[in-house]
Amino acid sequence: MQPRRTEVLTWTDVNRLIDHLVPQFEGEFEAMVMITRGGIIPGGLLAESMGITHILTAAVDFPAEGEMEKAKLMAWPQFIQFPEESALRGRRTLVVDDVWGSGRTITAVKVRVSASGGFPFTCVLHFNPYRNLFGTARPDYFAAITDAQIVYPWEIDRGPDRVLLAGE
Repeated sequence: MQPRRTEVLTWTDVNRLIDHLVPQFEGEFEAMVMITRGGIIPGGLLAESMGITHILTAAVDFPAEGEMEKAKLMAWPQFIQFPEESALRGRRTLVVDDVWGSGRTITAVKVRVSASGGFPFTCVLHFNPYRNLFGTARPDYFAAITDAQIVYPWEIDRGPDRVLLAGE
């Protein structure tokens, strides 16, 4: 197995991705669910540009690292935080994350929004069809297709997973 290629983005790159996404949306959204942590910044940028004011968050957890890989992929998600059904019922809802890799997290949130009576549409900055666990399923809206590990500008030189740029 070859190591994955890494692509480090700038804020200008992110702005271009947002500018590419906004014209794709059909109709207005009455709510947005941002998936923590990756969907918070793209969700905030999209909410501002689209005038969405009913903003909610969902936090999802899967089994810890170190468990059997196959069992990990088949595990049910644990929702640490999720909006009340009344906040979603009857609303056309944009579900936002940064990347659709395996698709597990955003699909779990989409299903739960639907079960709450909302009408979910998924949106990511990057779609990786090579890691997708859901066959031909894909995000409703995405700005780019990639096979790389994406490093966003808000991930550089911050936190436990920090990425140092060359020369640092």
